[in-house]
Amino acid sequence: MRRGRFLQIGVGGVSALALAPLSARAAASPVADYTLTAAPLTFAPAPGISFAALAYNGTLPGPVLRVANGQHIRAKYVNNAAVTSSIHWHGMILPNAMDGAAGVTQPEVPPGGTFQYEFDAGPPGTRWYHDHGPNMGMTLGLFGLIIVEDPTDEKADAEFALVFHDVPRMETYAPAMQGVGKAPMVDPHGSPEILQMAPGAKMGDELAFSAHCINGQSYPGTTLLKVKVGQNVRLRILNANPTQTRYVRLGGHRLRVTHADGNRMAQALEVDALRIGVAERYDAWFTVPAPGAWLLQGISSDGLAFEQAVVVCTDGMEQAPPLGNSEAMDGVDFFTYEKAGGISTAPLDRTATIQKQFTLDGGIYGSAAWTINGQSYPNTEKIMVKRGDRVIVTFTNKSDMDHPMHLHGHTFDIVEIDGKALLRPLAKDISLVRANGGTLTWRFDATSPAGRWLLHCHNDIHMMDGMMTEVVYG
Repeated sequence: MRRGRFLQIGVGGVSALALAPLSARAAASPVADYTLTAAPLTFAPAPGISFAALAYNGTLPGPVLRVANGQHIRAKYVNNAAVTSSIHWHGMILPNAMDGAAGVTQPEVPPGGTFQYEFDAGPPGTRWYHDHGPNMGMTLGLFGLIIVEDPTDEKADAEFALVFHDVPRMETYAPAMQGVGKAPMVDPHGSPEILQMAPGAKMGDELAFSAHCINGQSYPGTTLLKVKVGQNVRLRILNANPTQTRYVRLGGHRLRVTHADGNRMAQALEVDALRIGVAERYDAWFTVPAPGAWLLQGISSDGLAFEQAVVVCTDGMEQAPPLGNSEAMDGVDFFTYEKAGGISTAPLDRTATIQKQFTLDGGIYGSAAWTINGQSYPNTEKIMVKRGDRVIVTFTNKSDMDHPMHLHGHTFDIVEIDGKALLRPLAKDISLVRANGGTLTWRFDATSPAGRWLLHCHNDIHMMDGMMTEVVYG
C-alpha cells in the first residue's frame, strides 16, 4: 500500500508539469491510497488577480494522480469547503456508486463530511477528476488529472501534463444561467464557433474570465518546458474551462495526435493545432528539431488569452524570444473528428438493439432552458438498457452553439458525422456536436456496471439549465 502517492504541484500550481514514469515498485503495488481534501484557496495566477477558489490539497489544478491500469484506488475525499460537493472520475469505467454524480449515484458530501471512493483504475489513458455537485465546484477550481498507465504505449523522452483552465468572473455566472449574459465570444477568428454564428446573434450564455492559465499560472509567469534537441516529447492536454472550446498550437511545430480522451486512436494524425472541447483530452507529440524557443498557447480573440501560454525551449535558449502563432485559425490545419477517423464510402451499419434520436436545442437569448427533445432534466427521455445491448445514439443540434456531450461510465465510438460514416470509429467519452443542424452518432455496448449513468452537455451552463439525461440499466 502507498499513501499519498502522487505528483504534488506547489500552491498555485506550476505552468508545465514534467511527468516522471510510474516506478516498477509503485506499479506493482495492489493499492493506490489517496486523500483528496477540498478547501478554499486564494488563487493568484498573475499580478493583480485574486480569486476566491476551491482546490484539492491546496493546489489548482489538483495533484496529478498516476496509477497502473487495473490498480485498486482508495481515495478518501474530505470536504473542507463551505458547500456540498463530490468527485466524478471522468472517463473511468467503475462501479456506479463510485461515479461521483452527486444526487444521482451518491449523496452530496456536506461541508465537513467525507466519502470513500474505491474502484479499479481503467481504462488506461489520460483521465481527470472533478467536482460534480450543484455548487459550481469545478468552475471554482475542483479538478485535476489522473493518468492510468498503458504499458503498451510508445515511450516518451519527456512528458508534460498541461491543464488549460481559466479564472471566471463569477458575477457573470447568474446572467449566463438566465440567458442574458453580456460576455462576448472570444473564439479565434476563422474558427467554427465564429463562422457558424448568424450576423448580430447574441449569446446570452457566455461566461467572462479575468485570466487564462496553464497549470495554475499565466504567461509570462509560467515556468519553461525544458526539452533537448532530438527528444520525442509527449503532451497530455486537458481543457478544464467550464464553457469554452480551446485551440492549442505550438509555434514552429506540427503535433502528432495519438490519443483522444485517453483512448488510443486507430491511426495517429498530424495537425498544426488541437481543437479541444470542454473536458476533452488529447495526447500530442512533437520532436525537438533544433535549438530554439517556441510558444505553446491557447489561441483566442480575447486579449487575455495570450496569458494562456508557456515557452518550450532548449538549453541556452531561455532568454530567446519564443516563436509564436497567428491569432486566427484561417488556413490552420486543426484537429477534427473527420480527419482523425476518415470518411467511409459505405453507409453506417445501424444494427443495434436500441436506437435513439436526441435533438439538442435552446439558447434563445433570454431563455434559461437547454433541452433534449424539447425537455429539460429531470424530465428528459432516458435510455433504458439491458446488459449486452448495443446502443446507437444520434444527436441533432438545432442550437447555434456546439455541445460537448459526455457519457459517464462508458467509452463510446463516434461512428457518423453529418450523415457520413467514419472509416475508423473514434473512441471517446465526450464529443462536440456541431451547431446549426449538425448531427453526430455514437455507438456503445451496455457492458458497464449496472446503475444510472448521466449523459449531459459538459458546458456547465447548459448542463445546469437542463441538457442532461441518463442511461439506466434495467
